[in-house]
Amino acid sequence: MKTAILGPAQRAEALARMAERELDVLVVGGGVVGAGTALDAATRGLSTGLVEARDWASGTSSRSSKLIHGGLRYLEMLDFALVREALKERGLLLERLAPHLVKPVPFLYPLQHKGWERWYAGSGVALYDTMSISSGHGRGLPHHRHLSHKRALQVAPCLKKDALVGALQYYDAQMDDARYVATMVRTAAAYDAQVANRARVVGFLREGERVVGARVQDVEGGGEYEIRAQQVVNATGVWTDDTQALIGERGQFHVRASKGIHLVVPKDRIHSTTGLILRTEKSVLFVIPWGRHWIVGTTDTDWDLDKAHPAASSADIDYLLEHVNAVLATPLTRDDVEGVYAGLRPLLAGESDATSKLSREHTVAHPLPGLVVVAGGKYTTYRVMAKDAVDEAVHGLDQRVAESVTEDIPLVGAEGYRALWNARARIAARAGLHVARIEHLLNRYGSLTEELLELVVADPSLGEPLAAADDYLRAEAVYACTHEGARHLDDVLTRRTRISIETFDRGTRSAREVAELIAPALGWDNEQIEKEITHYRKRVEAERESQRQPDDLTADAARLGAPDIVPL
Repeated sequence: MKTAILGPAQRAEALARMAERELDVLVVGGGVVGAGTALDAATRGLSTGLVEARDWASGTSSRSSKLIHGGLRYLEMLDFALVREALKERGLLLERLAPHLVKPVPFLYPLQHKGWERWYAGSGVALYDTMSISSGHGRGLPHHRHLSHKRALQVAPCLKKDALVGALQYYDAQMDDARYVATMVRTAAAYDAQVANRARVVGFLREGERVVGARVQDVEGGGEYEIRAQQVVNATGVWTDDTQALIGERGQFHVRASKGIHLVVPKDRIHSTTGLILRTEKSVLFVIPWGRHWIVGTTDTDWDLDKAHPAASSADIDYLLEHVNAVLATPLTRDDVEGVYAGLRPLLAGESDATSKLSREHTVAHPLPGLVVVAGGKYTTYRVMAKDAVDEAVHGLDQRVAESVTEDIPLVGAEGYRALWNARARIAARAGLHVARIEHLLNRYGSLTEELLELVVADPSLGEPLAAADDYLRAEAVYACTHEGARHLDDVLTRRTRISIETFDRGTRSAREVAELIAPALGWDNEQIEKEITHYRKRVEAERESQRQPDDLTADAARLGAPDIVPL
């Protein structure tokens, strides 16, 4: 399989090719579900297009808890089907589809009551492990174990001694959500899907009742394209209702947004060898290992303000700090927080409260001829959602179409990853880099690491780390634009890397170095470089200001002080 390159030239060519002839399927929305739908359609042999109004994964799909999990808490709700489905998908991702991107992660669940709680919680975790193994894809993760009070404190010395009487430890998995989506878009493109970010649907093409395509605005280059398709799939997540409104069609269900925020703190602020899962009065709270950091989250509150830039308020941050500090021997303070990010979950809501129980399920509908809508669900089960969406679209095609094969289609970078991992010391010696650097690259790019090392061979300065964010090599910033579709400084600092949440300066100290590195690849002059840097700094300041506000309304107003960047 060829490796697709998503540079500026390829984006322009994709838009032109989508407008040349009628596609079988046009997917609207470049989050995890839209990217998965494009991959599913392309690998069935369908001519496929994918358009995204902003950047790949710029909405919900870059702002999650970054977990691939079965949903342990759904067992308590007796939603066995959802858990079984998610556990199967977790196993597929770990073992076959993306072993370079999806990794096991341990969690400690502190017990607060003697006797009954260990039996109750232990039974649930045992069932979770059993369902994982019975899915046929769960043997790669360690089995859960019971820990005494003493042993639990050895594993997680950060905990207050009186915060637990013992603990359970079990395993789930995690990934970099934005990187996962960008990799899946490249995989779809490798199977001949035409993909373009910064391409906004501004209307739909109709012939009578039938939807026959979309009008797409090139946000970067200007101009508008008419892209015709036999079937259009609306996979726009929390924007589903807005997209449907372009047709004047309301649909059988609505998608409402629930805001979840996360804090990022340095690794040394929480002394533990394992992640934590804690009960709150409303849900659960995770403390998740994240490289040299921890992610603490999440909240779950209604949000009906700006969808593009949900804001974390001071109250949100206080809520997380209060709940995590309830169990930490050394409390976290605001000064410990490196990064904050807020995302919106797309929750299904029917015409009455009775159907709101569907919130973590997904649904697929065919409200008009030529239009399929897929909404709801959770990150872990994106592949099932994508399969169901394409299955529905196929009903409107005048041809025989193969069944979904994505269960057996590894993402680019997966093939050969384990062999390269075994050879990482030799690769490091050959490249003149420390083995830790090669491990970092392999766990972000898999076998595509060779492409980054070629950049370093051509320009050895790219093998140096970024001055103010030394987890990342300079080559990674360039590669983000030449190969991964990044169009702006914000794309590189926020999604292709996670510098914006992993440094106390939120990436402002790296802005100039990165902007100057990527300028040649994107054809920027000095004026555009300065505009990108200024915009990024304004965005960071607007986010900081929003996080000082007491509530959602004032936080939203502060965040909107920094508008989206547009080219000169």
